[in-house]
Amino acid sequence: MCGIIGYVGPQGTDVTSILLDGLGKLEYRGYDSAGIAVLTSTGHLELHRRAGKIANLVATIADGAYPHPGPLGIGHTRWATHGRPNDENAHPHPDCTGLLTVVHNGIIENYAELRQEMEDIGHIFRSETDTEVLAHLIEHTYFGEAQHDLTLAVRMALKRVTGSYAIAVVSGEHPDELVGARLNGPLIVGLGEHEQFLASDIPAILKHTRQIIILDEGEIATLRPDSVSIITLDGTRVERDPILIDWDAEAAEKNGYPHFVLKEIFEQPEALRRSLLGRVSNGHLYLPELAQMQQNGLLDNIQRIVIVACGTSYHTGMIAKYVIDQWARIPVEAITAAEFRYSDPILDSGTLCIAITQSGETADTLVGIRQARERGAPVIAITNVVSSAITRLSDAVLYLQAGPEIGVVATKTFVSSVNVLYMLGLYLGRMRGRIKVDQLQEMLAALERLPNQIQHILDRASGPHDTIEKLAQEFSKVSSIMFIGRGVGFPTALEGALKLKEISYIHAEGFPAGELKHGSIALLDSETPLIGIATSSHVYEKVVSNIQEVRARDARVLVVATEGDEKIRKHADDIFYVPDTLEAFSPLLATIPLQLFAYHVAVARGCNVDQPRNLAKSVTVE
Repeated sequence: MCGIIGYVGPQGTDVTSILLDGLGKLEYRGYDSAGIAVLTSTGHLELHRRAGKIANLVATIADGAYPHPGPLGIGHTRWATHGRPNDENAHPHPDCTGLLTVVHNGIIENYAELRQEMEDIGHIFRSETDTEVLAHLIEHTYFGEAQHDLTLAVRMALKRVTGSYAIAVVSGEHPDELVGARLNGPLIVGLGEHEQFLASDIPAILKHTRQIIILDEGEIATLRPDSVSIITLDGTRVERDPILIDWDAEAAEKNGYPHFVLKEIFEQPEALRRSLLGRVSNGHLYLPELAQMQQNGLLDNIQRIVIVACGTSYHTGMIAKYVIDQWARIPVEAITAAEFRYSDPILDSGTLCIAITQSGETADTLVGIRQARERGAPVIAITNVVSSAITRLSDAVLYLQAGPEIGVVATKTFVSSVNVLYMLGLYLGRMRGRIKVDQLQEMLAALERLPNQIQHILDRASGPHDTIEKLAQEFSKVSSIMFIGRGVGFPTALEGALKLKEISYIHAEGFPAGELKHGSIALLDSETPLIGIATSSHVYEKVVSNIQEVRARDARVLVVATEGDEKIRKHADDIFYVPDTLEAFSPLLATIPLQLFAYHVAVARGCNVDQPRNLAKSVTVE
């Protein structure tokens, strides 16, 4: 949560434009308020902050308050944790002198204690935020023991801090110096020619550079126009080579689509192909990322698997439970990370932990996986972000290779995660001798057909015979919708419900189809429709029976069914057809019309599809 952008370069640079452009790329990380601090060529640190979206800040600056060019600046877009979303609580936060200013992503857990200490020695606080404590702590050390050494002042201050942070700090006395630091919050350095960048995410600086250094936990970076130096909190120097980001800058833009979410829904066939690239070829499955684990014997004695994830990633874990149980005959438990970390889980070297987090920075998942490592459990991470925090806690990493996802709700990272988990399940099943060669080849061939099958659904949804948008407009007027499914159709129903409520704000719940009659069916009537997942499966007849129970209560029924299924017509008022595939793989197809349905419902209701209220892309705080 929250977005950070920083710049240091030559005198006379239009730093304001760089910061505002970067914040625009980061607004998905938080949009309660935004602000910038620019050190102008006059030596004055200009601060501009506004509650609400970045457009409010831009309007303020354009209205006669545009800072002079200068060499240095930081910016921030906020998702509120401590303090209401208003101008005073917006970042950056200055110290008492106005010489230093700070932006921060994370939570300072001991801020109350530190604030009281700072107030007792005369510091004046102007906000309700925990972040302002950092400004005053750094001020205290900067003018004291650090003797105006900005990097040292930051290092000394952070040693007092308990919690999570990614920060950027500037001083009016150091026009050629930008300091950043991280602990349990993402922060990257972008390398330019006579200029350097700091950001919480790659899209913010991709326009300017593809050479990236990803800071590790507890590291501090000092950026100057012609150099970058990194140290740890104890002062140890760190050497790290940059990595090359091969995303197109255009990949983070809308490319003519009205919303990022719709663009990313239509990018799913290509995302799926990238997740297969180098892993499935000519009927063979390759997961070279697991070679070291296997060589070290970490997979030899696995007795159970625990999948740890949150939100959409949790739904992918539920799908994985069904298939890994079946293919590898290993007991699998999928648990939400927020529950896992406080459940005193039973873990040892015989328990394989699979952590799923598209950002690689999800706070609850990171804490849970640290517990797993402490108890000797091997860990496989599944993420979309190279060198994110989760990768340094894992024995192996399976990257989604989905490319950047800007919309807050997960679409292409969902299908890529499911696909990677399928490959992992097949790998484990083959390793344990539970899947024969001909079975594996059949399933891999079905996996390779999925991108084209998804493209078929998307093409139909873009054509003159599309029914999704029309039905979405009709359903946009209801106040509640229920989803049901069985087997892998159950987590598919949960994901469909989550997408709908995330972006349309319609109450939506997913249930196991057989569970409906044990209480929740009482909610159904002619005003509350139901969406059923009734694709081809070994429980198809059971799902149809549950749908009949719903029809008897006069509820309108919309069904996701397999192409060629004519029997379903007498049980459903409306149907979204998807291509036929193996039952295990049906969630990847059934989810696509549900994503489109949720999108069009949200548009019909006038909702902000890319930035739904109260949500942020990456949940990096508890």
